Amino acid sequence: MKQYILRPEKRQFAIDYENDLNPEQLEAVLCPGGPVLVLAGAGSGKTRTVTYRVARLIETGINPQRILLMTFTNKASREMLIRVESLLQYDIKGLWGGTFHHIGNMVLRRHAEEIGYKSGFSILDREDSKDLIETCAGELGLDKAQWRFPKGDVLQEIAGLSSNTEEAISDVVIKRFPHFLSIVDEIEGVLKRYKGKKEALNLMDFDDLLMNWKRLLEEKQDIREIYSERFLHILVDEYQDTNKIQADIIDLLTARHRNIYVVGDDAQSIYSFRGANIENIMEFPKRYPDASIFKLTANYRSTPEVLKLANHSISHNKRRFPKDLKAIKGNGEKPNLVPLRDVFQQAEFVAQRVLELYEGGIPFREMAVLYRSHYQSMELQMELAKRGIPFEVRSGLRFFEQAHIKDVAAYLRVMVNPCDELAWIRVLRLVPRIGAVTAQRIWKVISGSSPIEAIFSQEVKRVLSRGADKPFGTFLNVMKSLSEPQLLSSPSKMIGVVLREGYEEYLYSRYPNALSRIEDLQQLSSYALKYPSVEAFLSDLVLLGTVMGEAEPFNTAEEDMLVLSSIHQAKGLEWRIVFIIWLVEGRFPSAKSSASGSEEEEERRLFYVACTRAKDEIYLCYPETYEGWEGLTLMRPSRFLREIPVESYEEWEIDEHM
Repeated sequence: MKQYILRPEKRQFAIDYENDLNPEQLEAVLCPGGPVLVLAGAGSGKTRTVTYRVARLIETGINPQRILLMTFTNKASREMLIRVESLLQYDIKGLWGGTFHHIGNMVLRRHAEEIGYKSGFSILDREDSKDLIETCAGELGLDKAQWRFPKGDVLQEIAGLSSNTEEAISDVVIKRFPHFLSIVDEIEGVLKRYKGKKEALNLMDFDDLLMNWKRLLEEKQDIREIYSERFLHILVDEYQDTNKIQADIIDLLTARHRNIYVVGDDAQSIYSFRGANIENIMEFPKRYPDASIFKLTANYRSTPEVLKLANHSISHNKRRFPKDLKAIKGNGEKPNLVPLRDVFQQAEFVAQRVLELYEGGIPFREMAVLYRSHYQSMELQMELAKRGIPFEVRSGLRFFEQAHIKDVAAYLRVMVNPCDELAWIRVLRLVPRIGAVTAQRIWKVISGSSPIEAIFSQEVKRVLSRGADKPFGTFLNVMKSLSEPQLLSSPSKMIGVVLREGYEEYLYSRYPNALSRIEDLQQLSSYALKYPSVEAFLSDLVLLGTVMGEAEPFNTAEEDMLVLSSIHQAKGLEWRIVFIIWLVEGRFPSAKSSASGSEEEEERRLFYVACTRAKDEIYLCYPETYEGWEGLTLMRPSRFLREIPVESYEEWEIDEHM
């Protein structure tokens, strides 16, 4: 096998690699060709290494047209290539760079006819794809036969996971959507029809761009050889986030020259829920036994104290490439472990500490609060709003702006004020087969002196749309349950009734992230326990929403806002100060992950990612008690905290009266 040596004895280079790169980066950039795995730790200059590697290939005589750079966003690719041109001081036109989907589209535009498509195929965006799936369900009569049959967004998610993991539809349903087990045959029928319709109409969705690209390479040897010969060097960024089909494509393309250069960090593989497969990076040395492996461990982001904590934590994972990050920065403060009475004191502590740090000269934008799941930010959002602290939510909409929160609140509003037309229209439109026009007709019938009694009348049934009888009957059962007098003194129980008696099923059928939305509502129900009546609860929600919409009292720049983010959304980012909240068993790690060794290890990687976002200070917060439907519960600190040596952190004692 010919090796393309990148250390020519006599050659002048425009780039001073020795001065621009640290020893680890330099070795990874100047290595010979062949299979290469670069394990780039957090904050170690991964992007810089990839950029200089591309530049080095070109400076050693590789034609840019024979280089393929695969990234996870087109923006990342553009930025890398602009940086390469800046280093080399000339145009590198002809180098292919972009996402897997972008490159797949470029290849298929040239060769789609080879696998049965016509030239000029169209690409379905997510909205068009969803609409076509729902059309297929309608043609099979499933949207009429089963009023809680999953909507297009959910079916689209099932189809995508099946494609990206190369697993059967039934296996995906069993693993990810077990609530649809009873209708798995119907789901398979819809998605089979969807596939046939796409082929008949000369359409591809985003998943097809990868599946058909792989199919082309597997079935058409001549085309595979064309691209294997063209791309003498293939580089892949964020390799730990690739799914099975992406890894297969790369292996097919590199079969000829085997100059495959992958960069990633197994310790930051946290996207299995999207189909990412950590085995791609872990098994790379087995698939390529002659691979050279380099480790980037010099960290330019965090203090030694932060890295000591992160290194200790990730060392408990058995399935990993061992490496310890080493800080370039000088010493700083030890991480802070902060036990708190409950979730309300946790919110108060974070808000108060943020204000103290801000008054000490740290801008809000240099601080972030990270959490495992979006619902864990609810109490904190309330506390920040009350104090007028400006914040932005990176994990989704602000809590009370979310559709499912407004839906459930509308049910409560109807029971407190039966004359609330807007609330009635909202809850009626949640019923399948009832649209805006029918909802208005129903309102006209019931908008007399007693709407809650009138909703059960025969006159209402006469204005229902065709096929709405069964779902409307379920809605009436919910209204009957909510009408129990004792529920008006328990907003928590009322939320539970709405969730259990139909709305949970509605969420599963409509949203791919139904579980996350259910968690939000369960958290809202627990929060509502402290209110003596539904009216008092709703009044507070309205006032809170008003506070959130008012101008902030702090004289800050428009972009100076505290960041609230899920850890998944925070990957790749950094802040001077990081708070990690809800560090208790069953919440982080999640209860589900505790039953599986591989899932627990991914949760620990998630904790590692959270810790390594901090430049200077980190606060590890956990509530010692939690009050929910089941009463007051003692919370156990997360195993990720218990695994850390006590000398690695300072434990705070918080005033009980905070």
